Amino acid sequence: MVDLELGGETPAAETDGVWLACVACSETVAPYDDVVYRCPDCGGLLEVRYAEYPTFDDFEGIGVWRYADALPLPTGVSIQEGNTPLYTVPEIEAGVDVADVRVKHEGMNPTGAFKDRGMTVGVKVAERLGVDRLACASTGNTSAALACYGARADTEVLVLLPAGKVAAGKIAQAALHGARILEVDGNFDACLDVVAELADRGEVYLLNSINPFRLEGQKTIGLEILEQSREATGEWPDRIVLPVGNAGNTAALYKCFRELVAAGAMDEAEMPALTGVQAEGAAPMVEAVREGNDEVRRWDDVETRATAIRIGNPVNAPKALPGIRATGGTAVAVSDDEITDAQRSLARDGVGVEPASAASVAGLRKLSERGEIGADEQVVCLTTGHLLKDPDAAAAAGGDTTPVPADADGVLDAL
Repeated sequence: MVDLELGGETPAAETDGVWLACVACSETVAPYDDVVYRCPDCGGLLEVRYAEYPTFDDFEGIGVWRYADALPLPTGVSIQEGNTPLYTVPEIEAGVDVADVRVKHEGMNPTGAFKDRGMTVGVKVAERLGVDRLACASTGNTSAALACYGARADTEVLVLLPAGKVAAGKIAQAALHGARILEVDGNFDACLDVVAELADRGEVYLLNSINPFRLEGQKTIGLEILEQSREATGEWPDRIVLPVGNAGNTAALYKCFRELVAAGAMDEAEMPALTGVQAEGAAPMVEAVREGNDEVRRWDDVETRATAIRIGNPVNAPKALPGIRATGGTAVAVSDDEITDAQRSLARDGVGVEPASAASVAGLRKLSERGEIGADEQVVCLTTGHLLKDPDAAAAAGGDTTPVPADADGVLDAL
């Protein structure tokens, strides 16, 4: 049984109105006394909780730290992350039977992905804890963000990547920002197993999304979507469609909505339906949702060209599955070809994304074709990473070049 209830008495474990709570057994833990990722009693996932939850009237400024009153610390290690655009996408909207479609493009963050939102909080917490080496397992975007924010904080960074499975643009970012990069003979889940053991030994501070502080930064995606949607359309969206890898964003968005309900700023019935999309070759969350399972079965063999969501064991599933179900959402798997087609369509609408990002649009299309999304719905698709994160995939999805001689007649002949 997962306990995601907010409110109640403030426990003795709180510090400055903040504490950690186990979602499995409800045990509470002090947030900054020791390095902790899981419940020390039962091993369950931890969640950051607060004595008070703010409303939209409490927010000021721009970016992630506009929402400081909803975060565990008043400031972070910041590089002006957040405040990403909410785009209209006329071609995509014309091809689906819904009232309105917009794209929240997280690829416009400093390192080109949503991960920056989690790192601005997580790296600051690491500073408070006094750790001296940060680490993550990564399919690419996490390593780039951690390397960047670790460099900003002047802290050593170690990243473990699955050998031969990470896009070149992401490795380049992590290397340029000064991270120590180790390529592991195994997939992402094997990398996470190794780095989690290193964390348990006290060798590193783990900043994958199993770290509850990282999801606090990521929940600001939801706050921005709600504010931007209301400004653009006068209403909150009915549905948010998002790619699912480790399910951190799904869990974070559901936490955002639960906190707004606790603050009295949102009714439960107003929560947007969280709708997860995975590649067919890496779809354990979809399997669990479609089969009505309470737990996710780990897929040991996963494959998709959408490298950012090539994950077979989504660690945040215990938080994410209840979010999908409580909001009336669903999950769907899409093929790599459907992902690439959606990537091309986004590009024609002027939005450049990496393959995993385009999964959200591919999922919207499939659900619309099946009649699983209402024609009156306002939908936001979350795109999580920039096109240049995976330049090889972008080149493969684009058109071929045409050789021509160095004269105008030759160019006109080719045209």
